[in-house]
Amino acid sequence: MDLRTRVAEALKQAMKDKDAARLSTLRLINAAIKDKDIAARGEGREGGVSDAEILAILGKMVKQRQESARAYEEGGRLDLAERERTEVAIIQEFLPRPLDEEQIKAAVRAAVEATGAGSIRDMGKVMAELKGKYAGRMDFGKVGPLVKEQLCAASGQC
Repeated sequence: MDLRTRVAEALKQAMKDKDAARLSTLRLINAAIKDKDIAARGEGREGGVSDAEILAILGKMVKQRQESARAYEEGGRLDLAERERTEVAIIQEFLPRPLDEEQIKAAVRAAVEATGAGSIRDMGKVMAELKGKYAGRMDFGKVGPLVKEQLCAASGQC
């Protein structure tokens, strides 16, 4: 079952269960997907966005809510921080399980080999390869330094 269908089914179930918090979060997810669909049509792409793009949307939503929760905590608004964390938990239900540290290192090595990257100039190719295969399963902000380290070691320059 594709992600769009899973979200729609969860939305229906939340309506039946009268779970207001879950329902509002699922509606936000649905709205974000539809916004991306509209943008894709504007670019001339028919058929809507792919599952990989939906995973990227969900990943971005999680990151935004985690940052908001931190800001609310710093501001002393623990009730709002808790609401953001609840939304994160609901969104994460639709994301694949994140890779652990060893799996990330193996994925970086495989992407470097697959792209034939030999220097730091090829970092964009490697990151694109990783984003294509592992969208929603790794934090690319943390993966960047690992890619750079791998490419530096391979080329002997940096």
